Amino acid sequence: MSQGRGRGPWMRGGPWMRGGPPWAGPSGKRPPWWPEGEPWPPPRPPLMRHRGRFVRRLALMLTGVFILVACAGPVRLIAVAALVLAAGGVVIGTRGLRRFAAPVGDLVEGATRIQSGDYGFRVVERGPPELRSVAHAFNAMSERLQATENQRRSFLADVTHELRTPLAIIRGQAEGISDGLYPGDAPHLTPILEAAHTMERLVDDLRTLALSETGSLNLALERIDVAALVVESLASFRPQAEARQIVLRQEMLGDLPSALADPVRIRSVLGNLLANAIAHTPAGGSVQVRAQRSGDYLTVTVSDSGEGIPADLLPSIFERFVRGPGSNGSGLGLAIARDLVQVHGGAITAESQPGAGTTIRFTLPLEPLEQPH
Repeated sequence: MSQGRGRGPWMRGGPWMRGGPPWAGPSGKRPPWWPEGEPWPPPRPPLMRHRGRFVRRLALMLTGVFILVACAGPVRLIAVAALVLAAGGVVIGTRGLRRFAAPVGDLVEGATRIQSGDYGFRVVERGPPELRSVAHAFNAMSERLQATENQRRSFLADVTHELRTPLAIIRGQAEGISDGLYPGDAPHLTPILEAAHTMERLVDDLRTLALSETGSLNLALERIDVAALVVESLASFRPQAEARQIVLRQEMLGDLPSALADPVRIRSVLGNLLANAIAHTPAGGSVQVRAQRSGDYLTVTVSDSGEGIPADLLPSIFERFVRGPGSNGSGLGLAIARDLVQVHGGAITAESQPGAGTTIRFTLPLEPLEQPH
């Protein structure tokens, strides 16, 4: 992380005075981050260019005043007092200007560096309280920009990795059929279709995440019978669970009211949770879905008797592309579930003990909420 510099030896005749700014180094060469089209080396600050001229003029003025005072006779004391006050005012004003000039110069330099993409640059928080507050806000902005840039790069790398595998399958199978190595029958076309479906699901998931992050995810809100939705979801996963020798159970506590939600989105949330629970529960285990009212919310809980989630992974399971050991998914299911629940005005949490199963719980509001725009 680079650090801004203020007034130092370089302002007393260092590289800047020799034609280059302090960060250019002894060689004074143009740094790679310097904006295209901007002159190099940059002009010295006005205070630096005119400081010598100002000092010479001030010395001449003081000399002339002293000569006049020496010749004035009776008004000597008054003139000397006025001269002392004027000189003191000049000194105080110059020092005050310097207090502001260095921090402002740091901020100007920082803005230039950030504009050129150097998000790791930080300015020194110094000077009057107002300028220290501005510098602190500037550094906080730089940190956020740097974090956003890191997330963007990580996201692109993850998406590239997820798309590479199905694309390799499609290309390999298609080239084999085209070269006559494989016949164009169902067994050799099936991997192509499955890879295409994988890419289609990934693209749909990425689109859902993008809409959620930009606040453009529209919901078709209506009153839904959550108990019926749970029964339908369990029925759709029952063949998969039976093939893995896993028992599916449901429990409806009390007389459940209808919830205000988008049935398609909530079915997607519940489907993601059930798919994860079944995938991480060994044969002979069980998965249970429980629904109950909790004040102004309806709570749905999905519990399994599976392998559990490692303690170091648990806090980040709702982040994008986070996958547990042995997971074959894209790592987007729980992130999408979180976004869909939150856009409904609910919350989602997870509890787990390694070797003792996992419980994921989400809530839905019972009262109408303003639909996000």
